[in-house]
Amino acid sequence: MNWITNYVRPTINSLFSRRDVPENLWTKCDECGTMLFHRELSDNLNVCTNCGHHMAITPRARFHSLFDGGIFTEVAVPAPLADPLHFRDQKKYPDRMKAALKSTGEAEAMLVAEGEMGRTPIVAAAQDFSFMGGSMGMYVGNAIIAAAERAVALGRPLILFSAAGGARMQEGILSLMQMPRTTVAVEMLKEAGLPYIVVLTHPTTGGVTASYAMLGDVHIAEPNALICFAGPRVIEQTIREKLPEGFQRAEYLLDHGMLDRVTPRTEMRDELITITRMLMGLTPAVKGDLPAPQDAPAVEPPPADAP
Repeated sequence: MNWITNYVRPTINSLFSRRDVPENLWTKCDECGTMLFHRELSDNLNVCTNCGHHMAITPRARFHSLFDGGIFTEVAVPAPLADPLHFRDQKKYPDRMKAALKSTGEAEAMLVAEGEMGRTPIVAAAQDFSFMGGSMGMYVGNAIIAAAERAVALGRPLILFSAAGGARMQEGILSLMQMPRTTVAVEMLKEAGLPYIVVLTHPTTGGVTASYAMLGDVHIAEPNALICFAGPRVIEQTIREKLPEGFQRAEYLLDHGMLDRVTPRTEMRDELITITRMLMGLTPAVKGDLPAPQDAPAVEPPPADAP
């Protein structure tokens, strides 16, 4: 046994070897390739500090930055049938659901919450694209109905953040039925005279675009978000023509009248506060979330002969 080779050298190497760096400390921007420190990226709401590229963000992280103090209460959503069609492709539908639950930590593709945004009570719903592409199934339909009913019951506006690849094929016609169901839910808000604001994020496509995502009183989009029914590749293959630069992106749709605003994510909260309070007939929000100054009480001067 060579104790120098088998014992001394490994011991010395272990003492002076470079420690492994965790892989989750840095994120590479898909647009410009800049390596971004994860804490800095998180503080900037997953927006590249170099080029402004908007990366995906989870509904919980979005709500943490949207609601005052990051405090919100989840709204219960009725659970639908787990596997109504007993669908199977390469995997069984329940197995895909379990994998999505494990990777995201969420029960489904939409989160509904209530709370205050700039001291303005609201109800909000957000889709999670990382959960099976944010696909619209029966749960998403139930979530939007629950959000609308809660907003009507409390007399609050509803703000919805869309991000989806369309309807969920594993639920077949049942997923397509969510288009008229969610349309009825939006109509409930309109009959109650409550604002319905939609923030379209990347990507918003398919049946989601053809239903609740384009029925808002105000439509705001994040920069460079893809918003469409059929994707650019499908259209190009159908008409056999090259599409214009930036076709179906947020800025293109804004120029052609389909959107009201294109707002960066870091400015979205202030924009939503202003629009929501205006639509609700409330006074403008106080910057910094401070109470309005009060007139100081008049103080009588002391008498002349006072010591």
